[in-house]
Amino acid sequence: MTVAACTIASPPPEGGFRITERDFRQIAALLRAEAGISLPPSKTALVQGRLMRRLRALGIDSFADYCAFVGAAGGEAERDEMVAALTTNVTRFFREPHHFDHLRTVVLPPLLHTARRGARVRLWSAGCSTGQEPYTIALTVLSLMPDAGDGDVRVLATDIDPHVLATAAAASYDEEAVASIPAALRARYVKPDPGHRDMARLADDVRRLVAFKRLNLNGTWPMKGRFDAIFCRNVAIYFDAPTQHRLWSRFAERLVSGGWLYIGHSERVDGAAEAQFVAQGKTTYRLVGA
Repeated sequence: MTVAACTIASPPPEGGFRITERDFRQIAALLRAEAGISLPPSKTALVQGRLMRRLRALGIDSFADYCAFVGAAGGEAERDEMVAALTTNVTRFFREPHHFDHLRTVVLPPLLHTARRGARVRLWSAGCSTGQEPYTIALTVLSLMPDAGDGDVRVLATDIDPHVLATAAAASYDEEAVASIPAALRARYVKPDPGHRDMARLADDVRRLVAFKRLNLNGTWPMKGRFDAIFCRNVAIYFDAPTQHRLWSRFAERLVSGGWLYIGHSERVDGAAEAQFVAQGKTTYRLVGA
């Protein structure tokens, strides 16, 4: 996010806006500083396309002026909008189902056994996007313990983007989105949304298990307690190697001894934290030595 022009730029897109190499470098540097996300030059067209809407909304005539505005001391609110525009939110219910099979058959049975006696169970969806992942975690819990909401069982769902969090909190999805929920769970926990035609809403039993909070994984984490399992899938791929290494180490610090970490299909735990985790299947890790 920041100033002036270079000689060689991308072809002018619709509306006459164009992004220069210098503009891109400054936007990429700001995004990395704000969210830890690395943007290679191959993403120039993506940045241009996604941010044109912000320029139009603000009445700004060039990417150079936008960079100057968003990088200034008073640009905090727009930096949030920029991060939201440039982050990718691809998700669905029961995505990468082997993780939820493992959660249901291996991780949850002993945890919910203690929960029935009053123990605390905490699960975290880090980078929750529009909510399908944390709600899938909640549905998996409810498949084993329908009264989980009466105990101390909770799912924390966090994301850097306030817009996707608002969608997630509404818990309203179209019929195509909820079709991937298993039929038995869909029949019990998915209902027509009375406020929106052709939309379905998750039942209160599901929603009450999940708390949505805004969180920058590259910033301060205010949570005090530890988690029994953390899902952070297809998020670290947007970070450079040092940022990934820090993230894995921070997750290790926030898991209980023997806690579980689920990551994306193209990710792996490495760096200093590698010695703290043991792979327990496809992109599934268990904390050891804590």
